[in-house]
Amino acid sequence: MGSDGSNGAAGAAELRTFAGIDEAGLGPILGPLTLGFSVFRAPAGAANLWERLGDVVTDDPRQDKERFVVADSKRVFTRNPRGRARLERTALGFLALLDPARHPPGDARALLTRSPAGLGPAEDELARHPWYAHLERELPCEVDRGSLELRVERLHRALRREGVELVDAGARAVPVGCLNRSYATTGSKGLTLWDESTPILRRLWEQHAEGGLRVVVDRHGGRFRYAELLGRAFPGADVEPLREGPSLAEYSVRDPLGGARRMRIAFAERAEGRSFAVALASCLAKYVREISMRAFNAYFVELQPDLKPTAGYRNDGWRWMEDAAPALERADLPREVLLRER
Repeated sequence: MGSDGSNGAAGAAELRTFAGIDEAGLGPILGPLTLGFSVFRAPAGAANLWERLGDVVTDDPRQDKERFVVADSKRVFTRNPRGRARLERTALGFLALLDPARHPPGDARALLTRSPAGLGPAEDELARHPWYAHLERELPCEVDRGSLELRVERLHRALRREGVELVDAGARAVPVGCLNRSYATTGSKGLTLWDESTPILRRLWEQHAEGGLRVVVDRHGGRFRYAELLGRAFPGADVEPLREGPSLAEYSVRDPLGGARRMRIAFAERAEGRSFAVALASCLAKYVREISMRAFNAYFVELQPDLKPTAGYRNDGWRWMEDAAPALERADLPREVLLRER
C-alpha cells in the first residue's frame, strides 16, 4: 500500500487528467438551463471508471441499492421517489468528495451560487426570479444524510485504492432571464449554449490544463465544427482541428510559444455512454435543474394551491402556463424572466 492508503502500483503510475461537460434543460420553455462538469485525475489507462470502481459505482439504475449510479441522467432520474433519490445520491455523493470532511452539500442556494464560485448566477439575477427564494434550505431532500455519508466513505476508499481523484466538479445554472438576454444577442439557441458553456471550458483551461487535459463534451445539437468557436473562447491559444465528423469532432488547444497548458477536447455524440466524467456531469446538471424546478413549483403553488407542478418541458409547460393564469396574475412577473423566447 502507498503512504496514503492507495495501491502502490496505481500511485506510481503516470497520472492523467480528464474532464466531461454536459447540459440539462436546453429544450424546456420554463426553468433554467444547467451545465454540469467533472474533472478526474487517474493513472494512465484508467479512464473507464465504471470498471475501476465497479464495487461502488454502476451505470445500471437497477443496481442503485448498493452503488452510485453514474450514467446519462435520463437513465438515472425517473419521476418517482426511487428515481429522485438515485439522482440526488449520485450528485451529492460525488460533490461530497470535494469537501475535506466529505460532507455532502447541505444548502441548495449555495449549491447554485457556489458550485463552484464564479460559475453560478449572481444574487441580483436570482432576485429577479423570485422562486429561487424557495430553494431547499437543507439537502439532501430525498435520502438520509447519514446513510449517504457512509456511502461516500466507501466511494472515497475505492477511489483512493485505485489512485483516482475527483479534483473539480459542479453545475452552472442559467436562469430564464439570462437565457432570453443571450438569445436576443445571439439569435440562436446553439450559440447561447456555447456562450454559457464557455466559462466552464475556460475554468478547465485555466485550472487543469497545465501538463495536459482531455475533455469530452456532449455534442451541441447538430453542430459538427467548433474550431472558430474555440478560437474565440481561447484568444491567443493555438487551436488545431484533429478530426471533424458527424459523430465526433476533436481539437488540440495549446498555449503559444511552448507554454505548459494543453487541452485535447472532443465533442462527441452520446458522450455520456463513453465518458464517466460526462455521465457524472449529466447527473450534476440534472440535479441542479430539478432542485430549481422544485423551488419554481413551490413558489407558484403558494400563489395557487391547486396548481399541478410542471417539469417545464414544452407540452406540459404550455399546459402549466394555461393552468397557472391566476398565479401569474398575482405574481405580476415580467414575461422575460418566466418564459423562454426560444
